[in-house]
Amino acid sequence: MTAPPDFIDLLCGWPNPALLPAPDLLRSATTVLTTPDITNPALQYGPDEGYEPLRAHVAHWLETFYQPCDRISLLRICITGGASQNLACVLQVFTDPLYTRTVWMVEPTYHLAGRIFDDAGFDGRVHGVPENDEGLDLEFLEAGLQAAEKKAAAEGNTEPKIKLPRPWRKIYKHVIYGVPTFANPSGKIMSVGHREELVRLARRYDALLVTDDVYDMLQWPSTPGGDPAQTEHPVAPRLVDVDRYLDGGPVDEWGHTISNGSFSKLISPGARTGWAEASEKLAYGLSQVGSSRSGGAPSQLSAACVDQLLATGFLETYVRDTLRPAYGDRYHRMIAAIEEYLVPHGVSVPEPPGPVAGGYFIWIKLPSDVDAADVVRRAQREENLRLAPGTLFQVIGDQGADKNRFSDRLRLCFAWAEPQQLTEGVRRLGALLGRMV
Repeated sequence: MTAPPDFIDLLCGWPNPALLPAPDLLRSATTVLTTPDITNPALQYGPDEGYEPLRAHVAHWLETFYQPCDRISLLRICITGGASQNLACVLQVFTDPLYTRTVWMVEPTYHLAGRIFDDAGFDGRVHGVPENDEGLDLEFLEAGLQAAEKKAAAEGNTEPKIKLPRPWRKIYKHVIYGVPTFANPSGKIMSVGHREELVRLARRYDALLVTDDVYDMLQWPSTPGGDPAQTEHPVAPRLVDVDRYLDGGPVDEWGHTISNGSFSKLISPGARTGWAEASEKLAYGLSQVGSSRSGGAPSQLSAACVDQLLATGFLETYVRDTLRPAYGDRYHRMIAAIEEYLVPHGVSVPEPPGPVAGGYFIWIKLPSDVDAADVVRRAQREENLRLAPGTLFQVIGDQGADKNRFSDRLRLCFAWAEPQQLTEGVRRLGALLGRMV
């Protein structure tokens, strides 16, 4: 009896263990735990806003990479427990489950964010906004915002019902969530024009734009041998940067954007450390979430260790010289395998979003007569291959939406499996499709 092939996982969206800088974290932790001036604050409850040296170093690091129109003050930075934990905190502070009308998610979406919105009281009021080549369908979104406002007016929903007024928070009428750069799962980049129009919509309808900007620095030339110099700065300004310069700047002291950042993709998911950037008022308000007021900012010890990697310049060098080349090689390896093994069976892969590609994922389209769910089941059974069906990235609970949307799509992750497994996994998928089409 033939032994089953080795298991290959192209679903898991984690960084490969070889790309986690364990020796450098060890040195960082040793410094933190053997230097009394660092040890004492690192082991205590942290300030609500987070470990101040890290806030300052993050502000400088972001300013160097993004080159915004104005300096990034540490007052705009709040240390978090990572992008997922922070999304929950944002909803706790800045939304009211009755007054806040709707949550809008660019779709296909990061599927695990949906549970966070449900936990915040928005079950049944989370809607998908179709993604397009420019980023998202702005007309669809505005029509939905208008309908929600009309409904709120008819119901007399004119002020927060549950959250009491507090000087550190503003309750927004809507939340709009997305991954504008190297989106999960599609890998798309929202155009600058759509970023600007989205900020204008947020201002017009009093929506808070929450963006996961977690892949921005993981970028490389989209063609092998391309100039790496074009990856030294972002492909587009973040929405939080757009809100600073657009039409004279924010319409009030709060603004309408918050950038959700994380060290999970750059250093370690286990560090559970990230940051948020927003207006000074919004960043401070975020720091006043009840869990931080009680226990201090999350991940104080981890934050001190991460800070050493920024203070020494290690992280910037590691991203440039290790992560970008490694992920770029993985990306090009998978693209080449797709072209060799899948395209002959009718699979299509999106064109690179421009001279720079990035992120963790490739979003492929199957032939019209092939169902992704069937492919996933058979791949697991026949090829010992784990895949993510497109339907996984629907907005769950969006009433009236097509239940079969993305049923012809698969998301392939090139970050987790070993490089040689990427080619082999795609080859197995091609062999399966050859039996199905």
